[in-house]
Amino acid sequence: MKSFRPSRAAVSLIALVAALPAAAQEAPVTTADAEVAADEIVVTAQLRAQNPIDVPIALTAYSGEFLDSLGVQEFDELSAFVPGFEVQNQSPNNPGFVMRGITSDSGTAYNEPRVSVFQDGVSISKSRGSYVELFDLERVEVAKGPQSTLYGRGALIGAVNLIQNKADPRVAEGQIRSSFGNQGAWMLEGMANAPLSDTAAFRIAGRVKQRDGYVENLLGGEDFNSTDTQAVRASFHAAPTEMLTVDVIANYQHDEPSGTSFKSRSFSPTDPATGTVLGGRDPWQGAALAPGAGFEGGKALGLDRDVWGVTGLVDLKLGDAFTLASISAYREFDSLEVFDADGISLPALTAAEDARGEQTSQEFRLQFDDGGAVTWFVGASYFHEDGSQRTPAQFDERVLLSRLTGLLNGPIPGRPATDPAPAAAFNSTAFTGAMLQGVAAASGVALAAPLAQAIAANLKPAHLESTTNFSRTKAFDLFGDVTVRVSDQFEIGAGLRYSHDDKRSSIASSVASRSILGGFIGALGQPAATRTALLTALAAPGAANIPTSAAYPVPLFGLAAQPTIGNGTVVSDEHKDSGFTWRLTGRYEVNDDASLYATYARGRRPEVLTASAPSAPFGAARFSTLDAETVDSFEVGAKAALADRTLFLDGALFFYQYDNFQTTEQQGVIFVTTNAGEAEAYGFEGQARWAAGENVDLFATYAYNHSRFKTGARNGNRFRLSPDHSLSFGVDFRVPVGAGEVSFRPTWTHQSEVFFDDDNDRPDLQQPPAALVADNVQDERQKGFGLVNARLGYEPEGGMWRVEAFVDNLFDTNYIKDAGNTGDGLGMPTFIAGEPRFYGLSATLRFGGR
Repeated sequence: MKSFRPSRAAVSLIALVAALPAAAQEAPVTTADAEVAADEIVVTAQLRAQNPIDVPIALTAYSGEFLDSLGVQEFDELSAFVPGFEVQNQSPNNPGFVMRGITSDSGTAYNEPRVSVFQDGVSISKSRGSYVELFDLERVEVAKGPQSTLYGRGALIGAVNLIQNKADPRVAEGQIRSSFGNQGAWMLEGMANAPLSDTAAFRIAGRVKQRDGYVENLLGGEDFNSTDTQAVRASFHAAPTEMLTVDVIANYQHDEPSGTSFKSRSFSPTDPATGTVLGGRDPWQGAALAPGAGFEGGKALGLDRDVWGVTGLVDLKLGDAFTLASISAYREFDSLEVFDADGISLPALTAAEDARGEQTSQEFRLQFDDGGAVTWFVGASYFHEDGSQRTPAQFDERVLLSRLTGLLNGPIPGRPATDPAPAAAFNSTAFTGAMLQGVAAASGVALAAPLAQAIAANLKPAHLESTTNFSRTKAFDLFGDVTVRVSDQFEIGAGLRYSHDDKRSSIASSVASRSILGGFIGALGQPAATRTALLTALAAPGAANIPTSAAYPVPLFGLAAQPTIGNGTVVSDEHKDSGFTWRLTGRYEVNDDASLYATYARGRRPEVLTASAPSAPFGAARFSTLDAETVDSFEVGAKAALADRTLFLDGALFFYQYDNFQTTEQQGVIFVTTNAGEAEAYGFEGQARWAAGENVDLFATYAYNHSRFKTGARNGNRFRLSPDHSLSFGVDFRVPVGAGEVSFRPTWTHQSEVFFDDDNDRPDLQQPPAALVADNVQDERQKGFGLVNARLGYEPEGGMWRVEAFVDNLFDTNYIKDAGNTGDGLGMPTFIAGEPRFYGLSATLRFGGR
């Protein structure tokens, strides 16, 4: 267990908070008081301040106080309370954002997101840099449906906007929160807001969070799936005149958790030295995982990620009706994640992802709102991004060969097929040679034992190869939106956005030395004379490292991917793409507390220029342009505040029609983006909040989403990570006790069955050559399950401090949050366990306030 050692930044933050005036100017508003009326939240989903009831799109908005009251600290916890929104947190480096069935999680540099994540209007949508801690927030807005007109890049199917608390010159305040729990968990969080003058202020907030892993490491060392995060935010606000406001916000986050528990369910965890079975095969039981020797300089399994950025927000009033807004931003992320991709203790495949990106963006928007019948805005934006994704992979060719032949249990008589043999068993050239003979025989080739054993002697325990994809995007957008109030009760709106992308995609692939197994497999498909020459050459002593020459004309074979010219030369291609997106809305105001709306919108994911390694050593790199993915969205909805504004309801029916649906397809251990043709989705989303009494609030959400492929090999398949049904329910009880209040907030969330890949783990879609080894078992799915969380707290009158006990996953439900992954291409799908029961205590101390 890690010891409690607050970082220097955390200690400094606490000191700053404590230095603030302790005398409150006015008693702060408690969470319960702030959240009785859901429509008290002012939203800016349409780039102007509005009551949520007046917004003609499906929108879920929560204040930061409400999220704190539920203990929501991360996106996956948030998504449980947003209908039609799912977030899979495989690790902070590899999240999946799902909106109405559409997933955005690809790590390739050239892919475009479908679900955009924003911080104060700035896109942070590249998946490797988008998962950030949720703390010190003013509110979160989740807009469903195509939002390209309003949000721009990547909002094909929806957008999540994090509105962070800004520095406030009206008040000096601070807060410190700490918590401790099982699994060695602790967290320290603080905020300080300091006025510098009547018109300027500085704010700083931060969080340090750690927790031991919850899947035991059976080989010793750190347990898997830990948490180790530090995040800090600083903001400055100035309003030098009544017409001008300026906010500058800087964010930084560092994540360094232990390895992710990619665990096999087909093979038992064993000691690689002795072959002793160490535990069970369920994903939530202990795992025996380790990196291959020397991989990435001997790095341990786990993640090392840094994300930082600076944003400048400027609002300039140009008279009573016009406002000019500017959003300027620069952002970087840099992450390296090392993982055991085969799910067993033997080093069949160790992999890593080294993802980097930097982006610069600028947006200007001119808005008109004189309080009359017409409001509008027009704008322009520029976006520049450079990114790369390096994916090194290290294979033990002997172990991989045993997987290809179904003999991971080795040459040990009577050993169960589920129990991998000790590593030393694969040193036997008699055994590995016999396996080579079996592979050759399956291809109709008779291979003599001496030749087979000579080739087997050259199989490498650590064959290394690496592929890197790069992307550079320069884009500009022109956009506008108008709303016209036709009568006192009826308004219509329209928006249009033009986007132009100038893209360059690149690929580089290299091998540290020749793959003997790759060359052997390649040789079996050649004419007899060529095959014999290649097999004979691969049997030469030291064949892996003999340079290619006229005397030894054997290509520098790769195993998972073939090298580009020069064994690693970067090869590039360019592409330009332009397109329009739009929306039409109509809203009927039944009364001040109810409205009906209808929308039609076109969403568009830009054309993608994919880049893949050559199909043969030193061959031409493969570039392919995928048509733009488009979706036509139709939605009708209703929103209302009833029962004297104590009951708030809204619901929406939607239908989506997709063309050129872009999906990820696994080819061996490589993932590529392909066009899956047509798809459609339809469903319903609803949410409710009821102030049932002076001391009782209830809230609930429900989503039904029928998302299916309509053409091609996946016809009839469900979209990945998309449950047909999801719901949540919660109660906020508050009971006066003495000079304070006890609160109890239980919540229940449920989702129906999900698949983790668009192929729905169908065996007919996982046969060679799509997979190196066929996967004939359809087990990569999670059946429906529910989770119960609860929080019990006490807060004195005035709300200056609070203590709380909490428990997540109260009934310790076992579930998986991902399956398949890289190992699936070896016929070795891996499974990641969901979080078990966590519990603990927290204390909050507030200073100052209004």
